[in-house]
Amino acid sequence: MIKIGIQDFPATRRLAEFARQELICIGVESTVVFLDDLEGGILRGDIDAALQPLGTIPLERPGEVVIAALSARENPADLLVMHPETQDNRLDFGLKQGAVVCCATAWQAAQLRDFRPDLAVSVPGGGVGALVSGLKAGICEAIVFAAADMVAEELDLSGLLLVELNPREFLPTPGQGVVAWLAHRDNLPVRRLLKQVHHPDVSACTNVERRVLQLLRGALLGAFVERDAAGNFHAFVAGETGGSIRRARLSQSTNFELAERVVAGLG
Repeated sequence: MIKIGIQDFPATRRLAEFARQELICIGVESTVVFLDDLEGGILRGDIDAALQPLGTIPLERPGEVVIAALSARENPADLLVMHPETQDNRLDFGLKQGAVVCCATAWQAAQLRDFRPDLAVSVPGGGVGALVSGLKAGICEAIVFAAADMVAEELDLSGLLLVELNPREFLPTPGQGVVAWLAHRDNLPVRRLLKQVHHPDVSACTNVERRVLQLLRGALLGAFVERDAAGNFHAFVAGETGGSIRRARLSQSTNFELAERVVAGLG
């Protein structure tokens, strides 16, 4: 029996069942502990491991806490959700001229403004549930949020139009759609255990995305890396500098220095 820590808010509550099922598959029983400070829980020994969306894990964290495993990647895309009367398929994203759009993140808002300067874009905060409530209340005409959050929060989007944004063009935040298992660096039994649920194909891509985040520290940015059937890596990166967004893409047979090379392509 191992104790798994999870933060207690809507977008992560389903991780409890995810953790249980993942560990059952390798013959391990678990119990879930809800707490705010996951890394502190690991350091104090209150929990054996923790689950957290990879995109929310800072690059700098206690050296004793390591990412021990990564989940399979769920849908990495962002979603655009709108009222039917807001649709205009003659324009980019199918949004009518001057539509009022609320985004979950500043990066989503920056991209939307770059593609469609005519839109009235804002980031009101309050989480995805609040965005959906605002849309239904008529505060805005469309919203943008991560597709993974729709599943996580079991949102009711009946009567609304959903558009999945291509992650190669409307770039997600690094690591979007991936869940990380955290453990103490010195807890080798738990780390060996978690290797059995680790997806190295995912880490080969997200390591590049997080390296981009490190190289462009402080900038609003998006990064998406995928691997094709032949094993080639394809990286898509964009970052906001000087009020404008620059984009680059690069393909190569390995992920070695892929982040450095694609970032250099931003100019």
